[in-house]
Amino acid sequence: MPEIILSTLNAKHIHASLGLRYLYANLGPLQPLAAIREFTLEPWPIDIAEQLLAEQPKIIGLGVYIWNAQRTRELVALLKQVSPGTLVVLGGPEVSHEWESQPLVQEADYLVTGQGDLAFARLCEQLLQGKRPPEKVIHASPPPLESLQLPYDHYSEEDIAHRLVYVEASRGCPFKCEFCLSALDRSARPFPRDSFMQALDRLHRRGVRHYKFVDRTFNLKPDLSVEILAFFLQRLDQELFLHFEVIPDHLPLPLREMLKQFPAGTLQLEIGIQSFDPQVQHTISRRQDNEKSRTNLQWLRQETRAHLHADLIIGLPGEDLEGFGNSFDQLLALAPHEIQLGILKRLRGTPIIRHSESHRMRYNPQPPYNVLSTDCIDFATLQRLTRFARYWEMIANSGRFPHTLPLLLGEAPFERFLRFSDWLFRRTGQVHRIALKRLFDLVYEGLCDTLAISGEASREALAADYSRCGMKGLPACLRGQDTHRENPARPADSRSARQRRHG
Repeated sequence: MPEIILSTLNAKHIHASLGLRYLYANLGPLQPLAAIREFTLEPWPIDIAEQLLAEQPKIIGLGVYIWNAQRTRELVALLKQVSPGTLVVLGGPEVSHEWESQPLVQEADYLVTGQGDLAFARLCEQLLQGKRPPEKVIHASPPPLESLQLPYDHYSEEDIAHRLVYVEASRGCPFKCEFCLSALDRSARPFPRDSFMQALDRLHRRGVRHYKFVDRTFNLKPDLSVEILAFFLQRLDQELFLHFEVIPDHLPLPLREMLKQFPAGTLQLEIGIQSFDPQVQHTISRRQDNEKSRTNLQWLRQETRAHLHADLIIGLPGEDLEGFGNSFDQLLALAPHEIQLGILKRLRGTPIIRHSESHRMRYNPQPPYNVLSTDCIDFATLQRLTRFARYWEMIANSGRFPHTLPLLLGEAPFERFLRFSDWLFRRTGQVHRIALKRLFDLVYEGLCDTLAISGEASREALAADYSRCGMKGLPACLRGQDTHRENPARPADSRSARQRRHG
């Protein structure tokens, strides 16, 4: 049985923790005494505690993130009640900052803050020798990357067959965007090139075809980016899929020439725009050349077959409803395949906290610490925008409504989709779990009632979209049943919605 268990609660089973594998890879002579045990958020903490303690480990290391902090606290409380002699060591971004006030940290035995690749191994060595460090909190300095053992050989065959494989060619970020934990980094540091490329080759030979690069700035050093892309071009097949996060205003010619060579369905580029407002960008210390970003997005859309996933943030300090709408319309005009709308979160340790008073930023005290109101956007408006983001994901980003979406958006996309979003929530009281056929009927009603699109044009577009879904049967709006009424309030349905909301 292992004396050290490395564990975390992943958001989904398909995720495989890169952090745990780094810790395991760098345990040195302790590695034969250790094992990785991953869980998701679905099991009850008491059942996870039972499985962990059944192996009678001396040390349990837990990775804590924004999505699992609540569940991990429950788990740690159970572990210490049932087996107080088992040493619980915490690490991860959620407990690396502002840890003094966290009950979770108080209940654990030790905490390793920062990049614990090497510090965790040193702590375990002391603990297994019966030496209890006097300090509960161990502050780990960023290790020299050349001193680290890479973790990729510790992805199992099960991981390779069924889970996302995460890799990183570099750590850190030179930019100081205040909403991001990478703002605390001094620079971006590449891993030694030869050993990283050799590790990629071993992964590929083992059958890995989906790679998610977690580098914050994949195209920061174009020569390395070009080498990595060339590696994959030499190994192209129909199963290859690569995800990179790229800086929008930095696409030198050698990188462009490489990106043009990838076929459709192979590349996904995540492009952080966040806001096009220069004053907002200045407020959050974000350096971004908006004109270059627009030019590069247009070039990527027109000259490559990459899938473009662009990000905007709702609730940034100094950005009001109109300002966010302007950024949305500008980004939409550049035609990325997806626009991810995220609500600003006050991650522990991020410099965004310096605006809390001057911009009256109010945040949810519980994870995910989303902003609730600012001096520019009140709580009710932020709720509207949160629903806007959810409905956008459901209708636009799902890819199910390519023919209908232009009717929804018209010549004033943000204003029209916000109006539709407000109507849809009044109509249903729901922001999730809307069955697909019902969603088609609701979109039809919204087009006719709220946006004054004719029933004929609405049905024609919806029929073209529904034919792509592969579902049996038709929604009512396509069976010749005119389901909408001229009064968008629909008193009976509104009453039903209120009953659902209040039980």
